[in-house]
Amino acid sequence: MKAAYINSTGAPSCIEYGELPKPEPGVGEVLVKVAAVAVNPIDTYIRSGAVALPLSFPYIIGCDLAGTVEAVGPETSRFQPGDRVWGSNQGLMGRQGTFAEYAAVAEEWLYPTPEGLTDESAAAGALVGITAHLGLFRSGRLQSGEVVFVNGGTGGVGSSVVQLAKGAGATVVATVGTAEKQSLCRDLGADLVLDYHAPTLDDDIRAFVEPRGGINLWYETLREPNLERTIGFMALGGRVIFMAGRDARPIFPVGPSYTKDVSYLGFAMFNASAEEQRLCADGINRLSESGGWRPIIGRRLSLAEAAAAHECQEDETLKGKSNLSGKILLTP
Repeated sequence: MKAAYINSTGAPSCIEYGELPKPEPGVGEVLVKVAAVAVNPIDTYIRSGAVALPLSFPYIIGCDLAGTVEAVGPETSRFQPGDRVWGSNQGLMGRQGTFAEYAAVAEEWLYPTPEGLTDESAAAGALVGITAHLGLFRSGRLQSGEVVFVNGGTGGVGSSVVQLAKGAGATVVATVGTAEKQSLCRDLGADLVLDYHAPTLDDDIRAFVEPRGGINLWYETLREPNLERTIGFMALGGRVIFMAGRDARPIFPVGPSYTKDVSYLGFAMFNASAEEQRLCADGINRLSESGGWRPIIGRRLSLAEAAAAHECQEDETLKGKSNLSGKILLTP
C-alpha cells in the first residue's frame, strides 16, 4: 500500500511516500480503507521530535482518518465490513498512524460516520472536534445559556468550539483576523464575531458580555495567553480552558482569579481514555445528525503531498502566518 512515513525525526522533508506492507487487523482491530486524513499540530511535533515518543520505524504519520471498514479481526463486535467510520488518536502510544491507504485500528478508537457526513468532513472534524468537546463539556461543564469565548473562531479547534457550544445552547463570542473569516464564523453560529486587530476589541467584547454577567467559559486556543486581560471579562465562577502552549509561562493573576471564583483547567486530548473520547464522538455525531456540524476544510492535498501539508501546518502553528481557515485534508 502507499503510505507517508518517516525513518527518523526531522524537518518535513524527512517524510517519505512509498510502498509499505498492507496491515492485517489483529485482535480487537478493524482494517479501514482510508478515504481521508487530516493534519494536526501534534503530527508535526511528533515528526520533528519536538514531542519525543517511542517510535517504531518506518513510522506512518498522522492521527485522524475516515473511511470504510474492509475487514475485522478476531474479537471485534462494533463494526462490520462496509461500515463507514471515523476516528483519531492514532500514531501514539506505539500505534501506527493514518497517512496510508489502509490502517489497522483498535475498534475502541473508531466511531460510526453519520449519514450525510462525508469522509472528508469526518476526518477534518476528528481530533479538533474531540478536543473541543472535551474542553467544553468534560473540563468546562458548559451549560445551556452560558457565554463562551474563543479566539480563532474559524480555526480547527475554534470552529469546533463555536458549533458545539451553539449546539448546547450557549451564546458564543469569537475573534478572527479578516472580514471573510468573520462571515464564515457567523455562518457557523457565533453570536458576536470580532476582528482581533480592531483597536476597540476589548471595549466591544465588554459591551456584549457585561449585560450577560460576563464570560462563563473562556476556551483559550492561543499559545501565549494574556490572563491579566482574560480575567477582566470573566463572570463569577467562570472557567478558563487551556489546551495549547507547552512552553507558555504567562503572568498569573492570583488575586482577581480567586475573588471571582474563577477556575483554570488544562487538558491534553491524548490523556483522555477511549471511553471519554467515544462520549465526545457520540456528541459530535448527534450534532451532525441534527445539521449543526460542519467541519471547515481549508486546503486539500493528495497523500503524496504530506511533506507540503506539514510545512503548511507549521506555517500556521509555529510561524503564525494565519492564512488558513479550518483543516488541511489529504486523500490517498
